[in-house]
Amino acid sequence: MRAHRSRTSSVGALVRATHAPPALAVTAVATLLAVAAQLSAGRVTLVGLAVLAGQASIGWSNDWLDADRDRAVARADKPVVQGAVDPAVLRTAALAAAAAAVVLSLLLGPVPGLLLLVLVASGWAYNAGLKRTAASGLPYLTGFGALPAGVVAAAPGAPAAPWWLPAAGAALGAAAHLANVAPDMEEDLATGVRGLPHRLGARVSAAVGALLLGTASLVLVLGPDGPPAWWGWAGLVLAVPAVAVAALAGTDRFRRLAFPAVLLLTVLDVVLLLAGGAALT
Repeated sequence: MRAHRSRTSSVGALVRATHAPPALAVTAVATLLAVAAQLSAGRVTLVGLAVLAGQASIGWSNDWLDADRDRAVARADKPVVQGAVDPAVLRTAALAAAAAAVVLSLLLGPVPGLLLLVLVASGWAYNAGLKRTAASGLPYLTGFGALPAGVVAAAPGAPAAPWWLPAAGAALGAAAHLANVAPDMEEDLATGVRGLPHRLGARVSAAVGALLLGTASLVLVLGPDGPPAWWGWAGLVLAVPAVAVAALAGTDRFRRLAFPAVLLLTVLDVVLLLAGGAALT
């Protein structure tokens, strides 16, 4: 019985170390985009599995590479700090998941595969050191700009995505970066991490993040050909609370709510795209 509980606890720790909420949100977005791009059921599944493997590898590599730093600031939310999982296990899991992401992505074809792997490479580059530099937002811009382009390219003939889709993805990614850093800014500074949000400061980062979030929603509604349908305008109305929360991320009360707000709005935007039948190819 104890051995069973120990295995269950280890599996749970590994799941938490993937940074499950954002990993699942990104996977859901990619899968919904694949449906909107009218991919076959098999290719929709393959897109979902490839993105999920890539996101898991990014989460595990983050907790592996940051293990000493997280221990130094006593990050109680991290399984490695709790002693629930060893960094060596996270390293093995991260490398295995990255290899799976490479195989699954390239099964979709060289063009979509490489575009999807830009997101994986961007995440690893961020974890490996870019997070400590003024270019910390670059992996989010490139990775989340390439993601929708890769999903669309998985359709027959590897079509190019319309300009507004990667543009919105890049803006959402940059907003997610600014919101994601907000709750841990003090701990990051204590361990020498000075990315772009740290250099801008909490209030400026929050304002820029809100601007990017609002811009992404506008691009997704106004970018497709033809006048926006009613659900597009409804989406903009629903985006207002998320943009407001992002703008308040520089305050203690809303700091931890900004990132979930970005994730929810991103999924909502893609659902509205799907409902509206916007042409992605």
